[in-house]
Amino acid sequence: MPRIEFPGSTGEALAARLEMPQGEPRGYAVFAHCFTCSKDSTAASRISRALTGGGIAVLRFDFTGLGDSDGDFSNTNFSSNVDDLVAAAEYRGASCRNAREMVPVPQLSMPAKPGVSSRGVV
Repeated sequence: MPRIEFPGSTGEALAARLEMPQGEPRGYAVFAHCFTCSKDSTAASRISRALTGGGIAVLRFDFTGLGDSDGDFSNTNFSSNVDDLVAAAEYRGASCRNAREMVPVPQLSMPAKPGVSSRGVV
């Protein structure tokens, strides 16, 4: 899985991984990890594997100052984390044909943003 970087809300490089299912993706998801975790946490890996097993490509990334991303975590807050999530969605969305492809989840009638911890409110 190649390392991906894109600019976060403050311009710092955010580290990411794009996990692709076998064959053509049915949809795309952006995974936001828990508060002080990283894209490589056990939960993030397991959830991403489950989604890719269902045909959904998953972009998981580290928020500013966490994991392999640049920046200082002590200078972040909930709003900057939301902005990082938007930056990740925009990065992923740049290669999607339309916004509805971003986060379709099987058996839901509309795009969803499942999450845990504070990330679930995004």
